[in-house]
Amino acid sequence: MPELPEVEVCRRGIAPEVEGQIIVGAVTRAPRLRIPLDPDLGARLAGARIHSVRRRGKYLLIDCEGGHEAGSLVIHLGMSGNLRFVPPDLPPGPHDHFDLLFADTTLRLADPRRFGAVFWQPGQGALHPLLGVLGIEPLDDGFTAAWLYDIARKRGTPIKPLLMDGHLVVGIGNIYASESLFRAAISPLRAANRISLLRYERLVPAIRQTLSDAIAAGGSSIRDYVHSDGGAGCFQLSSAVYDRAGEACVRCGGVIRQIRQAGRSTYYCPGCQH
Repeated sequence: MPELPEVEVCRRGIAPEVEGQIIVGAVTRAPRLRIPLDPDLGARLAGARIHSVRRRGKYLLIDCEGGHEAGSLVIHLGMSGNLRFVPPDLPPGPHDHFDLLFADTTLRLADPRRFGAVFWQPGQGALHPLLGVLGIEPLDDGFTAAWLYDIARKRGTPIKPLLMDGHLVVGIGNIYASESLFRAAISPLRAANRISLLRYERLVPAIRQTLSDAIAAGGSSIRDYVHSDGGAGCFQLSSAVYDRAGEACVRCGGVIRQIRQAGRSTYYCPGCQH
């Protein structure tokens, strides 16, 4: 699924193209995605001016002023969604469920598995219940080793599922949790409350660097994810452990293992992650 890096790459791709633009309208095609699409969304958006595009976790917030009312168009890409610019007269495909219309182009949402969401939030988008329960941003200054250590010492769950708990930390995702733990030489099986502050002081920078590297690489293209210009991310091509079960560890030469944790595949090296 698109995680923080992919959504941030998407935000950076569309923001320069739409900020300052006037929305002509919108087209909704699917009767429902993750939540029902508002059939009146086009009328609500018509005439609004986009003044910024933000990201909160894995949500995009397109902040609008003027038009019907000030607020934010909130978009979640779900498990397999992507946003891309297409010509206004390009016919939609079977998985193209939402179009945001401008005078010279269209921003189109494709979502084959229909786990995404598009909805209008009057006023500040951060007030919506779906965003209000989100945890700390791992690239924000408040995400420190001391903060994570304090959170983790109350929990005996393995560290990898804890890093993927969006109520605590948003957007790290499966690939990036595995890669961050490898960089910090911490086993994904280790209980979160059995990791020292010193080791968290290695893990937090590893998470930040992994996410920054992924953003620089355009994210990871797994299944249907593509950029707003149709290009693909390539971070997964340089992964040290993810999807490399049975291969040699790039650090110690041991064999990469694959296990299941909380219903997700975890990749790690038993030889140098403890």
